[in-house]
Amino acid sequence: QVQLVESGGGLVQAGGSLRLSCAASGSIFSINTMGWYRQAPGNQRELVATITSRGNTNYADSVKGRFTISRDNAKNTTYLQMNSLKPEDTAVYYCTALATSVWYQPPTNYWGQGTQITVSS
Repeated sequence: QVQLVESGGGLVQAGGSLRLSCAASGSIFSINTMGWYRQAPGNQRELVATITSRGNTNYADSVKGRFTISRDNAKNTTYLQMNSLKPEDTAVYYCTALATSVWYQPPTNYWGQGTQITVSS
């Protein structure tokens, strides 16, 4: 099993910045893609950004140019630097990791518990 622990959420004014961290621990053989999703009240969970083990990134159009995802493979940790935050970025942010615990098993998608980001206008 793999556990994901997020940190760095909170309350920020519009135009401000926050940095989220997500550390994976447990029985880890390899981690492929890591990423961030978010879910606002009444909305479906949506992709924010992903990053592969080789550093290839993908962003939602709504965050391009404002958010940056990065990763430290040695620490099994991914980061989300969020700049120029807007009230519409308010949501619970979830970390995800496609990880393998044993080499002969297929990868499993794991989720963190979520961290609240609130952007005030």
